[in-house]
Amino acid sequence: MQSANRYPRGLSRVDAAHYLGISPSKFDEMRKDGRVGPARMIDGRKVWDVRDLDLAFEALPLESSEETEDWSVAV
Repeated sequence: MQSANRYPRGLSRVDAAHYLGISPSKFDEMRKDGRVGPARMIDGRKVWDVRDLDLAFEALPLESSEETEDWSVAV
């Protein structure tokens, strides 16, 4: 795994999930429902392009004002 600010262009399933800030099982769920696209193949090895992952992340909905937590209560 590379440092937090620098990733290779192609990521394994686990690294792709980490890149998105989710668990590998949530990554699998998002692949299944189409929110994350298919892998690219390198000699039978599946890798996800960070550019495709960025697009998938940007397509996620933003939190609505009703869902926003009031963090001032915890302070």
